[in-house]
Amino acid sequence: MKPETRTEASKQAIFLDRELSQLAFNRRVLAQAEDPHIPVLERLRYLCIVSSNLDEFFEVRVASLLAAASVDGSQTEHPALTATLNRVSAECHALVARQYEILNTEVLPLLKASGVRIVRHNQRNEAQRAWVKEYFESEVRPLLTPIGLDPAHPFPQVVNKSLNFIVSLSGKDAFGRGTGIAIVKAPRMLPRVIRLPDELSDEPGVSFCLLSSVIHAHVSDLFAGREVLAYSQFRVTRDSDLWVDEDEVKNLRQALKGELQGRQFGRSVRLEVAKNCPPELSQFLLDQFGLHKSRLYQVDGPVNMVRLNEIIDHAKAPELRFPPFVPGVLHKTISGDIFATLREQDILLHHPFQSFQTVIDFIRSAALDPNVVAIKQTVYRTGMNSDLMEALIAAARLGKEVTVVVELMARFDEEANINWADKLEQVGAQVVYGVVGLKTHAKVALVIRREAGELRYYAHLGTGNYHPTTTKFYTDFGLLTSEPALGRDVNEVFMHLTSLTKPQKLHHVWLAPFSLQSEIIKAIKNEAKIAKSGRPGRIIAKVNALVDESVIRALYEASKCGVKIDLIVRGACTLKPGVPGLSENIKVRSIIGRFLEHSRIYYFRNDLAHDVYLASADWMNRNLFRRIEVAFPVLDKALKRRVLAEGLNPYLKDNSNAWELESNGHYQRRKPRGKQTAFSAQQYLMDTLGTPANGAGN
Repeated sequence: MKPETRTEASKQAIFLDRELSQLAFNRRVLAQAEDPHIPVLERLRYLCIVSSNLDEFFEVRVASLLAAASVDGSQTEHPALTATLNRVSAECHALVARQYEILNTEVLPLLKASGVRIVRHNQRNEAQRAWVKEYFESEVRPLLTPIGLDPAHPFPQVVNKSLNFIVSLSGKDAFGRGTGIAIVKAPRMLPRVIRLPDELSDEPGVSFCLLSSVIHAHVSDLFAGREVLAYSQFRVTRDSDLWVDEDEVKNLRQALKGELQGRQFGRSVRLEVAKNCPPELSQFLLDQFGLHKSRLYQVDGPVNMVRLNEIIDHAKAPELRFPPFVPGVLHKTISGDIFATLREQDILLHHPFQSFQTVIDFIRSAALDPNVVAIKQTVYRTGMNSDLMEALIAAARLGKEVTVVVELMARFDEEANINWADKLEQVGAQVVYGVVGLKTHAKVALVIRREAGELRYYAHLGTGNYHPTTTKFYTDFGLLTSEPALGRDVNEVFMHLTSLTKPQKLHHVWLAPFSLQSEIIKAIKNEAKIAKSGRPGRIIAKVNALVDESVIRALYEASKCGVKIDLIVRGACTLKPGVPGLSENIKVRSIIGRFLEHSRIYYFRNDLAHDVYLASADWMNRNLFRRIEVAFPVLDKALKRRVLAEGLNPYLKDNSNAWELESNGHYQRRKPRGKQTAFSAQQYLMDTLGTPANGAGN
């Protein structure tokens, strides 16, 4: 069924299922912060992750729902959407309340007992108070600009997610006027977490104070001659989805540069204030931002919990963290000729358990190799610092044909990608921005090398981004190959992206938005056909999200035919498993552990052919129809077995970090039963693939 043919009620049901499923994922992450077996600084990190996830949820998902409803919460032109928003709002309020409860009743007390303290003003000793006052006077006050509100000083522009304060004042100002409200913006360049000198503490360990606490303690110093009646920190979250009319703009990069500034001042979608903020001040802020009271979040702690990551960074307490992990390194690809290695065999990399350095070496070697004539690569997320991008710049300087497909609309990475595009163009690389209206989400690189008078392809295809940070914390697979047919397919994908012509027939790669969805459905139906004939049908898939209706319907039909289906879905999943007569042969689990599960793996038994595909695409409508995505087969039998042995089977056995989805839509945490031994897939892979403590490689 096409989206435009759905009823309004059915669309809202789909929206609600998707949004509630995403919030349920954050509930599972929050459960990690409650787990007493996890080191306390890591529990704090999980709380920060939930805060970051919720920020994006409001900036994108809630913002889009509000835009669709065209309501501020008090109007009812779209009652179905309003009902959806109200349900989502109730879930968000409950989630946030539990988040701060865990922070205040579990995590902070445990940190304090371990010698890591966040010291509030009323908890500081005299020496600490004196130091904080000096810090305020020398480092903070000179950068503050208190704004007393009057007709000449209207309510100021407030940047998205910035820390601010509202202050209620008594008496009259210096000009005899009764301006009763002032706004103070916290300088963005100041640290939000400040370490107090160790010698000032009465207890062993390390003490921190928050910038918000420093300003709170001395806010009255900003208003000489007036009494501060009340004050509160506050933060507003804004619609941060960039929008440009791609059919109208002549230069997408220039249009986005302009839009990036506007992102900071998009439509308000959420207001956070301190728990003790007086109602009249909260209402004043709601009025200024045009928000209904349902968008108000009163929190018992810092309004931006993500900032507490700075404590994790600065607290030197290894016993409060996960044990250090060093990924395994394929030494032969570092010291030897990587192209010679690839001519002998494909290389399968499983990150972060195996180092991403091999991929960097692959591109660096290509950049410096005189026999390499061309390098092509997609860029979705790379970060502000990237050895891979520097290697591509070096290759262009050396005169190689360098083509980079940069996705400018990669949410929250637009600025970094624009900067890299500028640098690449300056050295003569060919930079293109994919296909208008479709995000280029595929993760592929191609090296073309002249050997014995002929051109040979070497390719890297992956499930994750070419990003130096995420490769250390996201689980992903990458395949390095010199298989000619795969190389030709990858080159055809690049030809499609740069020329905008319809791709020729691809022999191995499934490409969205052309063939990926139909090939997935075809493979699912094939398993159903096999099962109906009396032979075993088997599907295992690992994705970040499963919400596409066409895929879900195909899986339901396969289940009814007797196909055994295991789905490992980290985040949103709107399929209901275990429903009699519909999905009793389907099981769904989610793994939430030390690393973010990011791999996409599709396995179809196919009468013992054991088809294994790795992909950049989740089973979502946007991935299958509104993005350029690639799914590619693992052809080598030994590597197929590795994908099953590392990417799927351990996760189906996991009884430590697994959550099982029930038919009612609720998740239950999987725990060892009876005499079962606790088993964590991620820990197993760290032990199996990582570098041993003695430094010996694998």
